Amino acid sequence: MMDVPPAPAGIDGASDDEPEPSAAGVVILYDAWHEVPGAVLAVHQAVNAAAAFVPALADAEIAIALSSDVAVQELNARFRGQDKPTNVLSFPSAPGLADGEGVPSGDIVIAYETVQRESLGEDKPFLHHLAHLTVHGLLHLAGYDHLHHADAEIMEALERRVLASLNIPDPYRSDVEEQQPFVG
Repeated sequence: MMDVPPAPAGIDGASDDEPEPSAAGVVILYDAWHEVPGAVLAVHQAVNAAAAFVPALADAEIAIALSSDVAVQELNARFRGQDKPTNVLSFPSAPGLADGEGVPSGDIVIAYETVQRESLGEDKPFLHHLAHLTVHGLLHLAGYDHLHHADAEIMEALERRVLASLNIPDPYRSDVEEQQPFVG
């Protein structure tokens, strides 16, 4: 995988020189993200892969902020009433997208420390987990949700398909399942 050099001193976020541009603008709001070679590229690749399965994402206006647990906890408390960090938050710019109306635009915020902790705890490559959370956030912008079992199954199946197109293993497979031969 290609490494993306850190932004020049004093400048955070995306530039026109980033490889693999996508429909999303990516901004780094937490310096630890600069220490992850390929993070911005992984986000752009995840956006492009998701847009291949949900074409409306290609026309969307999406901002993805690579941030920290502290910032995500503040947002989570303010907008969801949950005073704790989480891995990814999505803020759709318009409701009702599940009905196929509108463009799935909005903002996604991803917390570095939680991504790191989860990827280590689940023995997943950091960039794979980042790509998964990016896809997860994008699908929320597109109107998918996982509050009900049936909806969760639909959303997770689409996540699996998008990630498989990036050669990323199924993030929902258990260790027991991973020991079984893959049947595709």
